[in-house]
Amino acid sequence: MPHLDESYSLARWMTGNATDAEDVVQDACLRALKGVEGFSGGNSRAWFLAIVRNTALTWIQRNRPKAMVFTDDIEAVERACVDLAEGATPESDLIAQADAGKLEAAIAALPLVFKEALVLRDINGLSYREISEVTHTPLGTIMSRLARARGLLIQSLGQSLGKAS
Repeated sequence: MPHLDESYSLARWMTGNATDAEDVVQDACLRALKGVEGFSGGNSRAWFLAIVRNTALTWIQRNRPKAMVFTDDIEAVERACVDLAEGATPESDLIAQADAGKLEAAIAALPLVFKEALVLRDINGLSYREISEVTHTPLGTIMSRLARARGLLIQSLGQSLGKAS
């Protein structure tokens, strides 16, 4: 399977655990095998990652308690987001300074909808359109979730680095 590594990466980020991710990917492979006749062509990557995502969400629903996340000022978070296409900014410099462990912990702490968008875009390299196909979410919502995810990540890393100095 050409998309197995990306699938495992997505499942690992969504479940937060390597063993659980292996279970999710295995279940997703079985689901894909059962549903391959219904695949009408097109983007096999997006199709399979959608199966992995849905399998992970089902797994999380069955095995994890629901949590509620509160954000004080969503506008401030959105203002803090970085547009990576513009090049180096103070925010991107901050992310570059953070060590891998802190970055991984900050990504893991993101709410699931933000984490999955960030992982699919910045780690797996999917386009906005592919993420929209995988998550069955409008393109504008994907863009908004990415902005919020990056803003929350920057905020978390800034606090983390501020405590270290």
